[in-house]
Amino acid sequence: MSELYAARRTRLRDRVAGAGSAAALISRPANVRYLTGCAPPGAALLLGPADDVLLCGRPLSGDPAEGRPADDVRVSVLPSRGGDPVVAGADLAATAGADTLAVEEHHLTVTRHRALSQVAPRLRLTDLACAVEGQRLVKDDEEIACLRIAAEIADQALGELLESILVGRTERHLALELERRLVDHGADGPAFPTSVATGPNAGRSGHLPTDRRVEEGDFLSVCLGANYRGYRCEIGRTFVIGTTPSDWQIELYDLVFAAQRAGREALAPGVECRDVDRVTRHVLDAAGYGERLGAWTGHGVGLEIDEDPQLSPAAMGKLDACVPVTVEPGVHIPGRGGVRIDDTLVVRPEADGGPELLTITTKELLAL
Repeated sequence: MSELYAARRTRLRDRVAGAGSAAALISRPANVRYLTGCAPPGAALLLGPADDVLLCGRPLSGDPAEGRPADDVRVSVLPSRGGDPVVAGADLAATAGADTLAVEEHHLTVTRHRALSQVAPRLRLTDLACAVEGQRLVKDDEEIACLRIAAEIADQALGELLESILVGRTERHLALELERRLVDHGADGPAFPTSVATGPNAGRSGHLPTDRRVEEGDFLSVCLGANYRGYRCEIGRTFVIGTTPSDWQIELYDLVFAAQRAGREALAPGVECRDVDRVTRHVLDAAGYGERLGAWTGHGVGLEIDEDPQLSPAAMGKLDACVPVTVEPGVHIPGRGGVRIDDTLVVRPEADGGPELLTITTKELLAL
């Protein structure tokens, strides 16, 4: 793995040098982890000019959720608590003889940026922009393997919940149980706060669980994800509780399922990101529910749960092979509830079998 992280840093170093900077300072946590394998809270990575240094505000904890630094990255723990690794990184770059330093301005606060200028006044700061995020867009085999395992863990946790008694339990209780099951099956933790929504809450995007209890006849929508070695997947499913679905529930479910299938089938290298949203939205538009889809059809996943590309009406750019994305349309009808179906897939060319579905829990409308 150390060779993999070294290759990523070499690629970035070449880009930085080509832009005229002697060194780069990486502060966004996901970017630090991508380049080193480790991201302790508040850590920063100084890329050159002498060597690559991971600056930390405290000793490494050994927590698997933080990761483990690559062997060829020097770890430097600041001598005093309360020190800023980013500021220390700029000071170190200046001491090593750098005259220019590329920084992630989109991640730094104004206060931090000023502190950099004060600690190394002769150091010219340039903007690294989203160079690392651009590298992270297309995933390598190791990253996709981690996403597959994360998806398997999420599928396992959800499958076990569906085998338990649900009526009478609260949304909050079910969400906590799902997160415990994720850890039991090997996750470092949930990829994001687990959403469990019942009855009139079902189908809401990002619904925070409440003390509402599951009742017979409810729609139950669940959205969860596992964090495995820093990589995060997402799955969402909707079920009916304790009885045969009513006609309106079947009709709404079939509609959202058709929209989700259209979005999944549209995933291919070279396809405009906005076109995936368009074909998904068209199915709901035709039934009069287009405005209920929300801002997007899906988004990229990886070291963060919401990465580029965005599958939205205004999205720019095209999909590449080996880019993992979600397809997650939903419809919520105020006062009644709704349906949300969410999968994580990897974009693949048709010659390789088309999009690879990572989350495989059934999308059949089950009565639990």
